[in-house]
Amino acid sequence: FLLITFGTSYVFRWKETDEIVGNCHKIPANQFVRERLTVDEITLTWSKLIKRLLDSNPNLKILFTVSPIRHFKDGAHNNQLSKSILHLSIDNLMHQFPASAFYFPAYEIMMDELRDYRFYTDDMLHPTQLAQNYIWKRFRETYFSKETQNIIIDWKRIHQSLSHRPNNAYSDAYQKFLHRTIEEIEAFQNKYPFISCLKEKRSLTRLIQTL
Repeated sequence: FLLITFGTSYVFRWKETDEIVGNCHKIPANQFVRERLTVDEITLTWSKLIKRLLDSNPNLKILFTVSPIRHFKDGAHNNQLSKSILHLSIDNLMHQFPASAFYFPAYEIMMDELRDYRFYTDDMLHPTQLAQNYIWKRFRETYFSKETQNIIIDWKRIHQSLSHRPNNAYSDAYQKFLHRTIEEIEAFQNKYPFISCLKEKRSLTRLIQTL
């Protein structure tokens, strides 16, 4: 799978070469022209790229999304136009490559299901962690098998333990915590033998030996 997120249809074109750039490299702003790409321009560019990718990997599945982050420096109307161009471009690509190109509605989930202000940060443009978690949950439910979802849930608990920073690293309680975490990793490894946890187990073992 290849995941592609489109953010905006606005680009900067370098006057010297007439090329679209991703970074100005501190070249003066007057050396660039800002423009909005059309649906046809985006579709043509990406269709060529997708053909090359499929030539190398015919089984490749490409999942497109549109970022729900709004670019209000262009104004609300121009932001909507920009996002609409991205949606139409993706729709064209899905029709051109029906067996390879797909779409996950992260943008629609944010706009339609998460309308409340609590799902936006103070700038009212970016999604909060709560909103991100909700979209991630919808993504998992859509594309992950039940086993994969269970793996994520089981590993999340271990990941939290691995990220724990103690107040007193030399206490007996922390030593017991580390040993218990190793036991949890071993249980996880036994449950999912196709996933290697050797790196995490070795790291905890070395940590115990140094304390």
